[in-house]
Amino acid sequence: MNSETSALAVTPPLPAPEAHALRLPGDLAIWVFILAELLVFAVFFSAYAISRAGHVELFNASQMTLNRTAGAINTLFLVTASWFVARAVEEARHDRIAAATRWLAIGILCGGGFLAVKVVEYTEKFSAGISLSTNTFYMFYISLTFFHFMHVILGMVILVAVLLKLRKGGYGSHDCNGLETGAVYWHMVDLVWIVLFPLVYVMR
Repeated sequence: MNSETSALAVTPPLPAPEAHALRLPGDLAIWVFILAELLVFAVFFSAYAISRAGHVELFNASQMTLNRTAGAINTLFLVTASWFVARAVEEARHDRIAAATRWLAIGILCGGGFLAVKVVEYTEKFSAGISLSTNTFYMFYISLTFFHFMHVILGMVILVAVLLKLRKGGYGSHDCNGLETGAVYWHMVDLVWIVLFPLVYVMR
């Protein structure tokens, strides 16, 4: 046996942390669900783009009535919430449960802030007599944002359930799978809004 063969023979396997880093966080089922959800949103976004191409002036005029500041604030809420949720996962992996609980709770509060701002937006539009039947733009605006709105609610319900288990010590270095699953879903909700906001509120 030559020296190269000997060196290969004694080469140790990958350390456990490196092997762990290559693993998809959360359950495989949540990734399948997320891919299906993203496909649905992609179809909606494509339909919006096609419809806009045929009604550019109508879409531009209606788009100007939207509150971009509210949309930007909501973007900040979701991006910040995702950062807090990611921090919670990292803290839990190191058994810093109190810190993980705190970060996750703040992330949930940010999600609540998003819902509150969106409710104000909807109230203003509905009070002005705007509905799904007003025109094509508003049909897409209300449908797309409300569909996402419901995903935010679902994401918050998942995070609250995860938070309750986290407080009881259900997650830590021994098991973070459920916490990771909730975090992955929340990041999907954030990602969709990052596409939805400029598409509906900004791009002309």
